[in-house]
Amino acid sequence: MGQASRVAVLMLLAAGAIAGALSGGGLLWLHWVCKPLATLWLLLWVGQMPLSAAPARRYRRWIFCGLCLSLLGDILLMLPQGLFVPGLLAFLLAHVCYIIAFAPGAAGWRLLPLALLIAVIAGANLAGLWPHLPDALRLPVSAYVLVIALMAVLALARACGPGQPRAARLAAAGALLFLLSDSWLAWDRFAGPLPAAIAGVLASYWAAQYLIAASCVDAGVSAPGRQ
Repeated sequence: MGQASRVAVLMLLAAGAIAGALSGGGLLWLHWVCKPLATLWLLLWVGQMPLSAAPARRYRRWIFCGLCLSLLGDILLMLPQGLFVPGLLAFLLAHVCYIIAFAPGAAGWRLLPLALLIAVIAGANLAGLWPHLPDALRLPVSAYVLVIALMAVLALARACGPGQPRAARLAAAGALLFLLSDSWLAWDRFAGPLPAAIAGVLASYWAAQYLIAASCVDAGVSAPGRQ
């Protein structure tokens, strides 16, 4: 299946999940079906990629693990039993997998300014949310913000490095979209509701996951030692 067909299927599943979530309950089953299927579709794509270089196989392995944990998080967060903290933990571990994938190519002087930039953004976001967070969620949310911020820093530092392939830029764009999606979700959940939150959060989430998955395609093309 070609790239355009893969994107079309993902967009169809994402649209079904969004439509089901916006239906007011009448088509909620569509959300329950399409939401995990969209992430599963990315998992199947990454799992069947023919990669020969060892760095690319290592990179894909950790991205695959991150997508598996994201699938678990998708399921936990959409269940009605109030499983927000387990879902948050699943996504936190997914970002740990992405951190392991991105870290080898992210060393260098560029880490410090990027870390400061992302720290300011994440810190301002958390400070704004803090009065709206229940006491029991302040520690889990703070830990999550720290981990996703580190993931974004490493993805950006890796993309800014010399000799990096297009894959690194795709992963960096995905990391930034993940920050946007999770920030949107948090503000809607704890300080909202925000307009168009469901559609915006889900659309930016799957765009982020698609770009990170797509970064596996030529992940082993960079200069030796960069992966």
